Amino acid sequence: MSGNDEDIRQAVLENYAEVAKRGGGGCAPATSCCGGGASTITTQIGYSKEEVASVPEGADMGLGCGNPQAIAALKPGETVLDLGSGGGFDCFLAARQVGETGRVIGVDMTPEMIRKARANAQKGGFTNVEFRLGEIEHLPVADQSVDVILSNCVINLSPDKPGVFRDAFRVLKPAGRLAVTDIVATATLPDEIRNDLTLRAGCVGGAATIDEMEAMLQAAGFRQIRIAPKDESRAVIREWAPGRRVEDYVVSATIEAVKPAA
Repeated sequence: MSGNDEDIRQAVLENYAEVAKRGGGGCAPATSCCGGGASTITTQIGYSKEEVASVPEGADMGLGCGNPQAIAALKPGETVLDLGSGGGFDCFLAARQVGETGRVIGVDMTPEMIRKARANAQKGGFTNVEFRLGEIEHLPVADQSVDVILSNCVINLSPDKPGVFRDAFRVLKPAGRLAVTDIVATATLPDEIRNDLTLRAGCVGGAATIDEMEAMLQAAGFRQIRIAPKDESRAVIREWAPGRRVEDYVVSATIEAVKPAA
């Protein structure tokens, strides 16, 4: 990891440790106010009020940019992995879908988030969910042990996105699938956005283009790749960095891919 990459990683770590301490705040720099509570943000990006109400209080931290549950088609008995699990929101929703015979693993690199998620799991009585401290480029998960990988607005934060997709491919079973919502760039990011560590930690400065994401997924071995940008997300993204016009350059997208069966 280069010195610059380490700076990015540290900025992300510090930002989300602060978010964990204050209990949320949206996918935006910890120094800014996104407006509205976490549940308001979450329903704006595609979750129902029923989904928000079904998880332990404090699990929904308003950190997403879409709803990966909507594209994951989870089935009872499946093993699900959530990259960048935060307070556990997507893990708890997934746990209800895979049922008692299924299993959900959340991975996050922020110790404060892991502690919060574990407390939420205990509070909600989720016995089929566990949270592990680790980096999404180096997952603490066995080879070919997962049916579905979820992630919500986290991969853009990584300075090594090819590494994220390679390790995701490693832990997926044959025919396993990736169901992700994330931020992608629709235009070349100006240097003042890409080099701003606050915006890198705020889900904007590290965005890759759709073509770059597709190339990374293909290089990792994924097939049946579908990346669908959501232009309506620009209104929410605008609030992440008011006055910076970040919505002119990035948008939320759903990203789907499959590991070949053989």
